[in-house]
Amino acid sequence: MSQQPARRPSKPYRRPQKDPVRILAFEALRAVDERDAYANLVLPPLLRKAREGGDFDARDAALATELVYGTLRWQGTYDAIIAQCVDRPLREVDLPVLDVLTLGAHQLLGTRIPSHAAVSASVELARVVLGDGRAKFVNAVLRKVAAHDLDGWLERVAPEYDKDPEDYLGLVHAHPRWIVSALWDALGGGRAGIEDLLEADNERPEVTLVARPGRSTAEELLTVAGEESALPGRWSPYAVRLAEGGEPGALDPVREGRAGVQDEGSQLVALALANAPVEGPDRAWLDGCAGPGGKAALLAALAAQRGAALLASEKQPHRARLVARALEGNPGPYAVIAADGTRPAWRPGAFDRVLVDVPCTGLGALRRRPEARWRRRPEDLDGFAPLQRELLRQALAAVRIGGVVGYATCSPHPAETRAVVDDVLKGRGGEPFETEWIDARPLMPGVPALGDGPDVQLWPHLHGTDAMYLALLRRTA
Repeated sequence: MSQQPARRPSKPYRRPQKDPVRILAFEALRAVDERDAYANLVLPPLLRKAREGGDFDARDAALATELVYGTLRWQGTYDAIIAQCVDRPLREVDLPVLDVLTLGAHQLLGTRIPSHAAVSASVELARVVLGDGRAKFVNAVLRKVAAHDLDGWLERVAPEYDKDPEDYLGLVHAHPRWIVSALWDALGGGRAGIEDLLEADNERPEVTLVARPGRSTAEELLTVAGEESALPGRWSPYAVRLAEGGEPGALDPVREGRAGVQDEGSQLVALALANAPVEGPDRAWLDGCAGPGGKAALLAALAAQRGAALLASEKQPHRARLVARALEGNPGPYAVIAADGTRPAWRPGAFDRVLVDVPCTGLGALRRRPEARWRRRPEDLDGFAPLQRELLRQALAAVRIGGVVGYATCSPHPAETRAVVDDVLKGRGGEPFETEWIDARPLMPGVPALGDGPDVQLWPHLHGTDAMYLALLRRTA
């Protein structure tokens, strides 16, 4: 009787290792996918909960933040690479699996984590959140991804620049083709400028504070934060830039509402409106699209110093509550209302200064909201257009003769900037308004490269700000 060969003993089942950093990053990515949430709103409470539970230290929080923002920022490019490594169309891969794959791809291609550690950690994450079966698929795909570095993959998936410059730039700099084309049109110039802009969109933005006039100063913020943790703003006299990892909420002036977090471009827009010359009295100011309250808080503080009153209006009640919180403690007269700026709750000609920072595609803030670049579509421009024009019409109706209106938006797209102003002033879709342009450039002293005027466009790569647009108009009749 022949002797049967001895069977190898099977390996005992090993429970997957739970990595709190990567599990938190996965949860944030799922929230962005499932709820159309924004990472800058989802991530802070997740990090806070993890720190309170004792699972996280500062290094863990920094890694989780990099994994989430980096994965979202490069999502389109990673999708193109992963598509080369799977045996089915990418749309047939379950979204949770794709989230684990893109998270793994970012560790392999966008960080200094060693390849073996990135693959191993991603497979362990897949075992925890997807199960052992799909973890094998993740392992197989990421081993293929690990065969090349990012430059090597871009040589394989991106076309040559001369054959298709928009598609090349989109894959190399992780922007959808249509956004590359739109930004290039708005910026003008050659290849170097658009590449600088796209690279700036992929940098992590600084945290910028604003010292609210009459309540705090930039000097106080610099003293409280410490020389090693803060720098003066580049352009705004009220701005202070925090070093990476700086925590605004730890500073007394921020906790007390005497200072806040506000991009320097947003500060410049509010300051330009406040300093634009008006003819006649200067007592009543309106912020017609005030949520979440950054510009309103700065305007209210400036108005209080001049004996003027600010009315801050915001359509969405929950955002109006954010505005009220931002203005709390302001020494001068102000009011916050939940009202639709296209159906004014105020009489025509009631204000000396009016700001409308209109809803838009947000293409000027892709540094802060990296997921927006993949979420937005060209047709969104058509969706915002009627609202932007009507808000500007109502702002012009709300200001008295000799008063000033500021039209602002966090987008450099021509369809959301000069085209809106030109259409309204020419009476397209409504009655024309008798106005004159105010050159906004002298109202941003020291700020270079503001264009030909009279309106201004800020840029991340030129000014270190969001790509804010501002047009200033005076009612003349």
